[in-house]
Amino acid sequence: MAIAAEDVCLERVLPMDEGFALEEVVPETGLPTLGSDVTFQIVSPDANLLVQLPFGSQTQTFLREVRKCCGAGVVGKEDCPPEGETWPGSSKGQSVAGGAPRPSKLHREGTSDALVSSKTLDRRGSTLRSQLLQKEDLYTFLCCFKFFVGSYNVNGQSPQESLLPWLSHDPEPPDVYCVGLQIKLVRRVGILLLLCVRRELAANISDVGIATVGSLVGMGDKGAVAIHFRFHSTTICMVNAHLAAHPQESEQQNQDFHDICARLQFYQQDPSLPAIPLSQHDVIVWLGDLNYRLEEQDIERVKKLIDAQDICALYQYDQLKNQMEAKRVFEDFTEGEINFQPTYKYKAGSDEWDTSERCCAFAWCDRILFKGKTISQLSYRSHMSLRNSDHKPVSAVFSIGVKVVDEQLYRKVFEETVSSLDKMENASIPSVTLSKREFFFRDVKFMQLQMEFFIICNGPIPCQFEFICKPHESSYCKPWLIAKPSKGFLLPDAEVTVELEVFVNKSTATHLNSGEDHLEDILVLHLDRGKDYFLSVSGNYLPSCFGSPIQALTHMRQPIQDMLPEAIRNLVSSYCPGTALLPCDTLICTSSKALIEHVAVFIQTLMPLWSGEDFFWDEKPLDIPKELWMMVDHLCRSACQQKDLFQQPGLRAEFPEIRDCLDTGTLDTFIGSSSSVAEALLLFLESLPEPVICYQLYDSSVERASSFVLSSQVVSMLPTCHKNVFRYLMAFLRELLQHSGKNHLDGNILASVFGPVLLRPPPGRPVPDPAEKQKAQQFIQQFLLLEGSSH
Repeated sequence: MAIAAEDVCLERVLPMDEGFALEEVVPETGLPTLGSDVTFQIVSPDANLLVQLPFGSQTQTFLREVRKCCGAGVVGKEDCPPEGETWPGSSKGQSVAGGAPRPSKLHREGTSDALVSSKTLDRRGSTLRSQLLQKEDLYTFLCCFKFFVGSYNVNGQSPQESLLPWLSHDPEPPDVYCVGLQIKLVRRVGILLLLCVRRELAANISDVGIATVGSLVGMGDKGAVAIHFRFHSTTICMVNAHLAAHPQESEQQNQDFHDICARLQFYQQDPSLPAIPLSQHDVIVWLGDLNYRLEEQDIERVKKLIDAQDICALYQYDQLKNQMEAKRVFEDFTEGEINFQPTYKYKAGSDEWDTSERCCAFAWCDRILFKGKTISQLSYRSHMSLRNSDHKPVSAVFSIGVKVVDEQLYRKVFEETVSSLDKMENASIPSVTLSKREFFFRDVKFMQLQMEFFIICNGPIPCQFEFICKPHESSYCKPWLIAKPSKGFLLPDAEVTVELEVFVNKSTATHLNSGEDHLEDILVLHLDRGKDYFLSVSGNYLPSCFGSPIQALTHMRQPIQDMLPEAIRNLVSSYCPGTALLPCDTLICTSSKALIEHVAVFIQTLMPLWSGEDFFWDEKPLDIPKELWMMVDHLCRSACQQKDLFQQPGLRAEFPEIRDCLDTGTLDTFIGSSSSVAEALLLFLESLPEPVICYQLYDSSVERASSFVLSSQVVSMLPTCHKNVFRYLMAFLRELLQHSGKNHLDGNILASVFGPVLLRPPPGRPVPDPAEKQKAQQFIQQFLLLEGSSH
């Protein structure tokens, strides 16, 4: 777990003078453990400290910056291998965790092994690395290594039996073990990925990085963990995933897969370099409980096919196989032939199928897939002898061709490349041509990505480009805009496509709704040793109820996009917390159901269609925003008894229709699942610029969370519109609890879901610690249980 600012305090200050040294401590075995904490010693005239920091890119960045402050640099001839590298193929000086080479004994860090500032990633070094990479085939050869990959959903159980039948199935041990477990409370809550290599190969492992991705909603034990590493000169990525369980359909699993692929990124030790996405690996192995099921729902027919060992016929019903053939998921991945029976679902402790009423359909949930030009599968099997879980583990053995560097050939190619670069360099100023300099994004909507592209074409001179900050600004662009890539290097006559993305989210929508910000920006493209190019970005944003204040929304009786822009800006920008809108007792009713019905009647009678010219500021506002009522009313009418409401994620494709329905009023009812409406409701509450429990009452709410009477006093101090929304939501949640026998919800679940969105710490505060989060949850839970029992 990363160390946050609130985890540390300042006790001593050590001057970084001539007597200061940073010394890395090598384990007694002489061999570092991949992923282990980094231990180093700080030596100064006044102190001798032994310090441990967690493994990861942030720790390596910290160590590098300390070394820079010590005055470390690189010595030697100008045309040595690029900074931070040794002669490839040599194990001496190679890094296991991606940092500096580990010394054999404690010594003061010298200039020979210090990591150099990212500023030395200059034009010459970038060109050299790029050309050496293009000539890689001239100095490398393929060497095959055996990888064991295993996946086991242990169902939260510690094994009571030997794992040797799974891990030692073959007579010859592999070179590398990669083992993935699911539903085990470590790392990504329920997912663990272990990588073990033979001792003599560990020195050839470098650039190790880890990444995690959680499910979009509900988190729980779903998501993925991944490890990236360089084996000799080949980049390999192992992904252990536990996808959402939707037995009747595969859309959610497909969406989870694409989300994981898009969000998995491995940050490099040099923060100036872009993160490495999943796709940029030579070899990828994907394992885990993917939760794809059989399309054949007749269990008896499935059992007959299994008894007859007709695996081929049964495999035709496999969801993953059919989705891959339709190119909806795992495109360009390969899975070996399945010749074993389904790995799920068994009675724990036996080989018998689980035939209970709650039993899901039998399936090959546990899978191993691979991608790459130099990987081939040697075996793929399940292990029926392990009976601890309701899943059977699976394993696969791969032969992976790894690019190994021939040191002599590399030195020869390196010297030839340096000589060639010497001839290329001259005093010419680099220049580029841009395919487009003006960009307009039309009708940008909340949480809807829009993209534009342009091409940078380089001239005859190698060129390093970067979007730079304008004077007095901390970022090269506004927060709703991003350029990919924002920096890079171009060889002569090369070109790169730059993607401009506009994406308005909860943090930027309010300023656009109020008119404080507009979709207008100027990007400055700077060339190293060259001139600057200016790009104009503009567009129009369609206002949305998402990101609008509660008080402003209660004054809008028509859809927000039907209002005049000036009226919207006046309402949103003039929002003042605490303004009285209605008498405090307006929404006090005898029961949750009566309260919901009261608001429904009120809103339906006070929402006539009207033009912007008929708007009067002194009109009586709505009790609550009509958009909130529409979502809650829909859920009350169609989803009160829905199982696991607010716990299962909605489909991302359905959110735009829900948003447009709220913002335009073109439809009387929502299109999409109730889970999608529930997720939109949470996003609506989370995007409020002032949460339902106002920021200024956050501390009072947390302090008084143990007393229902004191908590009620806090609610009574809310502005009337916020108070109405809070009471309305509590009435809705209590209505859900009336159907807990069918929807499987309870007060603790609802409080944990709604607590963080209704009760948020003021901006600039550190992330709440677990105790503070528990108090926020307790505050909400009281109004679900205690207040509900008083009606």
